[in-house]
Amino acid sequence: MDPNQPNQNPNQAPGDQPATPPERPKGIAVDSKVPNDPEQQMGQLLQLMVSHEASDLILSVGVQPSIRIDGILHPIEDHPVLTPERTEALIGTIMTVDQQERFKKQKELDFSIPFEEKARFRVNVYHQRGFPAAALRLIPMILKNYQELNLPAEVGMFARMKQGLVLFAGPTGHGKSTTQAAIIDDINANRADHIVTIEDPIEYTHLHKQSIVDQREVGSDTDSFARALRSVLREDPDVVLVGEMRDPETMASAMTIAETGHLVFATVHTNDAPQTIDRIVDSFPSYQQNQVRSQLAQVLQGVVSQRLLPQIGGGRVPAVEIMIATPAVQNLIREGKTHQIPGVIQTSSEDGMVSMEKALAERVQEGLVKYDDAVLYANDVKTLGKLVKGF
Repeated sequence: MDPNQPNQNPNQAPGDQPATPPERPKGIAVDSKVPNDPEQQMGQLLQLMVSHEASDLILSVGVQPSIRIDGILHPIEDHPVLTPERTEALIGTIMTVDQQERFKKQKELDFSIPFEEKARFRVNVYHQRGFPAAALRLIPMILKNYQELNLPAEVGMFARMKQGLVLFAGPTGHGKSTTQAAIIDDINANRADHIVTIEDPIEYTHLHKQSIVDQREVGSDTDSFARALRSVLREDPDVVLVGEMRDPETMASAMTIAETGHLVFATVHTNDAPQTIDRIVDSFPSYQQNQVRSQLAQVLQGVVSQRLLPQIGGGRVPAVEIMIATPAVQNLIREGKTHQIPGVIQTSSEDGMVSMEKALAERVQEGLVKYDDAVLYANDVKTLGKLVKGF
């Protein structure tokens, strides 16, 4: 198998010239010669990420290593195209012997690594077309607060809650973990609580401040989210963070923990509040769904839906939708009328709610985001247009 050989289009007649592919974004130059030693080469790539404040590094056979800056992937100039042997060697430099064995058996693996006290990296190694590959996400060592992250002040209200379930929604790579880390750090600095996080893998590391923060990593500290959640109530927690709710057992456990008087934060890979609620309910058998709606309506405190948009002049800026579980929202959840929730969000700013369209319009009005970019993330383009004109 030749990784450099493009796939033949079955609809392309023999002898036809393929369409000219679009040009790749401008490459990123390295400061010095690319070393031959795999460990030194990986160190150079990680340092390049830190110095350019890149979010991700992609290692894939047949192309140069690429880093993502402001949402766009850039190839590393002067770096040779990766061969299967070189890719495997690079990946091997950041894995333990045990991780290498697990990778061979499972074909994919999540873990995290520190880098010279400058940053942490969340790593996913996997196979594609039979070859090894890796995606590394940069996790800064220094935790930022709400203002530094450009988050709305309303996000801080969740750090002042004592019980219930708070969900974070949005695509991968749009800042959910960073927002959660800011809230956990706020609680850590201002309350004498016991905070237990269950993550796969651990991303941001929290030092003990006013609170005690115990961070458990799936794979090394526990076998699974479900197993860790089954035992967490015996660990005397006040606050529990669940890195991701992936299955009905994890979802049921998170709701039960919230129901017993604890504050629970969790992530769901959905687009907005209605879809988040529907995803949880639909994960259960039909005969359980009415009970789940009732339980979710009782324990849910809010849903934070987040997008990161290209910022004018460079960087990215968040647009955050906030839904608060007011009595009106709770009734809609119980009755299965989640499609009506967006209307409640739009008319409930006095309760701390912010619609995605309002968040996007504010970013445009502030001169931080282009209108054309905001449109790409709006659930209702007409409403966005009216709000932008109305400012």
